Amino acid sequence: MSFLEPLSALLLACGVSFFATPAVARLAVSFGAVDRPSARGVNQRPDVPLMGGLAVLFGLLAGLALSSALSPQPEEVIDRRMLGFLLGALLLVGAGVWDDLFGMKAPAKLGLQVLAAAIAVAHGFEISRFTDPITRTLLPVPAPIGWAASFLWIVGITNALNLLDGMDGLATGVGSIIAVTLTVIAWQVGSPFGVFMGFALVGALAGFLPHNFPPARVFLGDTGSLLLGYALALLALDGYQRVSLITFVVPLLALAVPILDTTLSIARRIYRRHPLFRADRLHMHHRVLALQGNTRSALMQFYFLTAAFCLLALSIRDLGGFTAGGLLLLVLLLTVRMLRNMGLLRFADDPEEDDATLGTGGST
Repeated sequence: MSFLEPLSALLLACGVSFFATPAVARLAVSFGAVDRPSARGVNQRPDVPLMGGLAVLFGLLAGLALSSALSPQPEEVIDRRMLGFLLGALLLVGAGVWDDLFGMKAPAKLGLQVLAAAIAVAHGFEISRFTDPITRTLLPVPAPIGWAASFLWIVGITNALNLLDGMDGLATGVGSIIAVTLTVIAWQVGSPFGVFMGFALVGALAGFLPHNFPPARVFLGDTGSLLLGYALALLALDGYQRVSLITFVVPLLALAVPILDTTLSIARRIYRRHPLFRADRLHMHHRVLALQGNTRSALMQFYFLTAAFCLLALSIRDLGGFTAGGLLLLVLLLTVRMLRNMGLLRFADDPEEDDATLGTGGST
């Protein structure tokens, strides 16, 4: 596998996404798919177009098509797993378009995510084997356990990126950094699917980011955040289908920011005895924005934090045994301290008080 094919895919995906975004934005406005500011949201500018994820999809598909055309072995690009990804991705993009246009109840959205996860698992995205981190013995994972773990991973990461998409440039930039990391891992383990899809995804996100960087002229919308989360979940599974206790931590570290945000949101709502699908203004981006004072500074802090976790993920990949375990314990302790300093471990009893404290925010 040469570097030319995936690089060409990245450049084409970037160009298609960049030039398609204004047209997608006009289409969204014509159909009334625009963001309507609320007290909970960070954005307070009216009528910013949604459905930007369509431009990311167009760039991604263009990059994959070019990869297939240039590759001396097209079956390496369009294989069974790629078909599964495309079917699930189109299902979630369709759900996102509907949500951006008309709105969709959380249970219905979750049901479609489960269906997309089922499509992915049926096409080979599953945890089927497990390597003992001490003896290095390869052990089979019982099918029900492997399927359940794969379902939870795909649905969880898809939701995590969907929840993270609450500030100009946040999900796009964080997703780009994670995608680069997972693409490097795919190259290291020799996965053609991961390399070609990763390069095309990075290019599509890079083309969209200039339009989405604060002050954003268009948002990913659920159209894009669901697609992005699904793609990253499958990229991570592709690189680590044969996992050990240590190696499976690598994609966890790469996706640490959206995973932390989702975990804290669930814990907060359980602690308050609120419905799990109830929206609030206590996500990580709300807290960081309150600390930083403006969107761009908060965004740079998120980018730096994501990059730090991703570099750690790449560094720890070749470690094993007690060395990796000790490093992970240190990372865990430092992460807890960081979250505490940011106020993310304080679950306030009065959500309205938190809204008043955090303010409305917005791009600057």
